[in-house]
Amino acid sequence: MTAQFWPSHVVMEVRGASKTYLSGANEVKALTDMTLALKSGELTGIVGPSGSGKTTFLMIAGLLEPPTTGTVHFRDQPIANASTRLNNLRDFRRTHVGFIFQKANLIPFLTAVENVQIALEINDVRPKQAKARARELLAQFGLDHRENNYPSQLSGGEQQRVSIARALANDPVLLLADEPTAALDGSRGRQVMEVFRTLADVHRVAVCVVTHDPRWSDIFDRIVEMSDGRVVEVRPGGAMKARLQI
Repeated sequence: MTAQFWPSHVVMEVRGASKTYLSGANEVKALTDMTLALKSGELTGIVGPSGSGKTTFLMIAGLLEPPTTGTVHFRDQPIANASTRLNNLRDFRRTHVGFIFQKANLIPFLTAVENVQIALEINDVRPKQAKARARELLAQFGLDHRENNYPSQLSGGEQQRVSIARALANDPVLLLADEPTAALDGSRGRQVMEVFRTLADVHRVAVCVVTHDPRWSDIFDRIVEMSDGRVVEVRPGGAMKARLQI
């Protein structure tokens, strides 16, 4: 039987990007001439040892850091290069990109529901609607009973789930996640990864996840392996293999 696919398009593409940092008097090259496109409806996993450039790629693709050389394109239009002032793209990031960091980075004096709600209100969603959406997202991650707790009253895993809900609040077209399941047990981690799978399949979001966890290989469409700031291999993940009946 022929595999069926929804049409997809490139949402964000990093082209020929390198990133160099100064460490004292020395230059450290975190990324070298990397090109990678993130497509709608695709769940991409990025793997590799620590220091291989995975997080640096996410920061550049998410418009949080400029490349030293190379360009970033959104829907085939150039949006960032070495000279771009990324503060000018703050509103664009807020409405188009969701970012999940290794640490939850919740606002300590806001409750769980308020931490999600504020992401919507910044985008001019009315407070009543923003709170309803925030509560819906927290319930999706099994946190409806914790919505009025402050971050200090939540476990590390619960804080991370709140941060994931916050990243999804504004329905981003691109979702970037840096080790999103590191603080979660197997069951909760699987739940989060299945939400990412649904976002790609149903809502056509381009999702890119950096992970060290081999348990999620069956959920990815594509696995990109990095080493020393370069892509060394791109291979189909379990979801793509299932579609192709490999």
